Amino acid sequence: MIERCPPGSRIEPEVPVAVIGGGACGLTAALAIRDHGQEVLVLERDVLPRGSTAMSSGFIPACGTRWQKDLGINDSVLLMKQDIQTKNHQQGNPDVIDAVAEASGSVLEHLSDRHCVPLELVQGFLYPGHSVMRMHCTPRRTGEELMGSLLKACENAGADILTQCHVRTLVVDTNDRVIGLELERPDGSRERIGCQALVLACSGFGGNAILVEQYISYMKDAVFYGHIGNQGDALQWGVDLGAATADLAACQGHGSLAWPQQTLISWALMMQGGVQVNRLGRRFSNEHLGYSEQARVVLQQPERCVWNIYDSRIHQAALSFEDYRQAHAVNAVKRAASLQELAGVINVPLENFTETMVEVDRLCAVGGTDSFGRRFGPDQQLTAPWFAVQVTGALFHTQGGLEVNTQARVLKAATRETFPNLFAGGGAARGLSGADDTGYLSGNGLLSAVVLGTIAGRNAAALVAP
Repeated sequence: MIERCPPGSRIEPEVPVAVIGGGACGLTAALAIRDHGQEVLVLERDVLPRGSTAMSSGFIPACGTRWQKDLGINDSVLLMKQDIQTKNHQQGNPDVIDAVAEASGSVLEHLSDRHCVPLELVQGFLYPGHSVMRMHCTPRRTGEELMGSLLKACENAGADILTQCHVRTLVVDTNDRVIGLELERPDGSRERIGCQALVLACSGFGGNAILVEQYISYMKDAVFYGHIGNQGDALQWGVDLGAATADLAACQGHGSLAWPQQTLISWALMMQGGVQVNRLGRRFSNEHLGYSEQARVVLQQPERCVWNIYDSRIHQAALSFEDYRQAHAVNAVKRAASLQELAGVINVPLENFTETMVEVDRLCAVGGTDSFGRRFGPDQQLTAPWFAVQVTGALFHTQGGLEVNTQARVLKAATRETFPNLFAGGGAARGLSGADDTGYLSGNGLLSAVVLGTIAGRNAAALVAP
């Protein structure tokens, strides 16, 4: 809801900058605001700030970092931008993508150096679409650990975080300046807080089934594996204010959510040589195109579930992911000594399954390309013992949202001018992934959250500085 008031109106108490949403975007924005000497209040609806980030692997792409340089990896802003734009079919905002890529390395190094976020480079494989290794993560490779590190950093930096408060209304004057907000407590009571600048970091609308069906109908049957608070509040406020929106049919799907356990299974299994087979024991796609678009393909298979098939080499590597260890602990991971035994364990036709895996083995041996366009090589050869996990396709988060400029300031639909003091990042803003699920490059979500969130925080702090 938007409430209008006359120019010059004030709401007391007032904070210099308010941030709605305590996920990775909100917390990195808060850190940037504190770094620039301004007070900030983060408003989070949950008991503990987690957001969709806590449900992810916590991988953040960045270029030109010292972690890359230490390993002799040559990356650049131009190469990273090209990778993003190639994956999104040249449909992203090139200026925003350039700004995010340009800032990515320094943002991660700053989080490590000033705020003690323990980052390292993910090694051993490339995610689809990345020319070089540029994924960075915390040691346990979980979004929950990343959120814990950011939350501790905010506490150390003196960022005020108010939890269990659901912002219901933005108060805006007739000149489109946000002067404050109204929040609701769990007991139904309401409070008003004024602000000189506002950062929308409350993500997208993946948890709102009505909006998903309206804008992303092709994913309406997918499991939503994101934070339930992603109800489209920022989008609705923006529309009511007359803000520009774009790419509302875009999203990040994932074709590898363990089912029925609902635990994320890293796509590293596919990139290291694994394959997916359906209930008929057949492969059905090029698993190396990307895990986002694979969600839709998986959902088109019988019973909307498939099996990840891989070997002991990949299993051992996957154990470095905490999510995978959790899946293994609850018996989601199946093991068999032979293909015949595995066919029985996963209940697929033995003849079809054997034909499929023999063909995969042949392609690996000769470095061949299959009918789906996936290229195999000797480094992807699979050998007994065999492993399998049943997975389904999931919607992780939406990628469309409010249009912003390179300073993360929200644009007006009619004039393309910026609102006086409104910023957005993460899932609240238009993402980097183009028009649909096929444009999502691995890590785009956290790239927008962490880097665009930082950019939003910096510029909000500069706006209110005396």
